[in-house]
Amino acid sequence: ARKKDTREKIELGGLIAKAGLRYEKRALLLGLLIDASQRIKGDDAERARLTAIGAEAFGRDGE
Repeated sequence: ARKKDTREKIELGGLIAKAGLRYEKRALLLGLLIDASQRIKGDDAERARLTAIGAEAFGRDGE
């Protein structure tokens, strides 16, 4: 369980880097995530829009 948790944290950190946010303050990153979480609740269009952006970013890197 601990190994899985560590791997998940590394992967999530990789997403932060991939988004170009590696050097931003942690408080900003948390604020962005909280804001996004609130915006996608019950908003399927916003969820789809953000999913498309993420899928495109993964596609550019061959992931």
